[in-house]
Amino acid sequence: MTGRRRFLMDTGALGIGLAAGAGQPAGAETPAAGASPRGTAAALPPVTLVSIRHTGGGTETLGIKFDDGIFDVALASGLLAQPAPLTLEQLLREGSWFQVDALVASTRASNLQQALVPESSITYGRLFTNPGKIVGIGLNYRKHAQELKLPLPKVPVLFNKFNNSLAAHNGTIRLPSRAIAVKFDYETELLVVMGRHARDVAESEALNYVAGYCTSNDFSARDLQFELAGGQWMIGKTLDSFAPIGPYFVSAARVGDPNSLKLETHVNGEVRQSSNTSDMVFNVPQLIAYISRHFALEPGDIIFTGTPEGVIFGKPPDQQVWLKAGDQVTSTIEKLGTLKFSLA
Repeated sequence: MTGRRRFLMDTGALGIGLAAGAGQPAGAETPAAGASPRGTAAALPPVTLVSIRHTGGGTETLGIKFDDGIFDVALASGLLAQPAPLTLEQLLREGSWFQVDALVASTRASNLQQALVPESSITYGRLFTNPGKIVGIGLNYRKHAQELKLPLPKVPVLFNKFNNSLAAHNGTIRLPSRAIAVKFDYETELLVVMGRHARDVAESEALNYVAGYCTSNDFSARDLQFELAGGQWMIGKTLDSFAPIGPYFVSAARVGDPNSLKLETHVNGEVRQSSNTSDMVFNVPQLIAYISRHFALEPGDIIFTGTPEGVIFGKPPDQQVWLKAGDQVTSTIEKLGTLKFSLA
């Protein structure tokens, strides 16, 4: 049976609930005590989502990754005249997974085969285009602090990036002129995506506020970050396209423990970083608890959780060979997939 035919006929193959309004995949685990209620983004079932960039208008809309291909939510919604969130950010803010669930069921019932497309045929869009907050965490891996010969921070070190820095999987970062910066560096990081309003939450409850996770790279210009007028972290971190994320958003229910995930960076095929999120100074619940004591986190807010050892900036000065146009960078995190981008 073909992939599309199986998608349309085999209700067990998808691994998500298909009854209208179902907030839990068939056969999935019962939510833990204290988990967020149905109707919030943090209650997403085990699911992997993408953003599809469409030719012509360049719109970026929601897709669901299945073994058989990518389910185009916007296409199915339009053809069936059935409401559904058209972007990941809309889904996170509205908590409207039940509409997606119902749309998949209607697609099956209508035998709408064109709603499922091969993943190889899509152009990946930005998973996030307008988050309310982009929070970065500095110096959050023990071995990274060691390579920089710096003491471990006593509290999380926060900084920010802006929406202009958001970029998609398989994209290109166009480096600024040499008059602006030359010391470009990779930073593979676990990205935390919030699914509920979080204000002054306890560490023990913090993961209940998470919708999911992504692979990301906090790309940096070290000369701007540390040398310009004594150091300009914001400028060094937030040039255009300096925050590639993707290719997938993976729900928290599918990932499980975020504090024990392997991550790696390759540059032109060479391993540069190889570590585990277990080396974080402040783990994911600790970060959420700390941040939410100072300001509220909202659905769709994202947190770059820091990078491990192996960055170019951590090498002795005579061994620092900075990234340049033509380099190919990949960031891989266990369970989340491999983010790829090139430099120009």
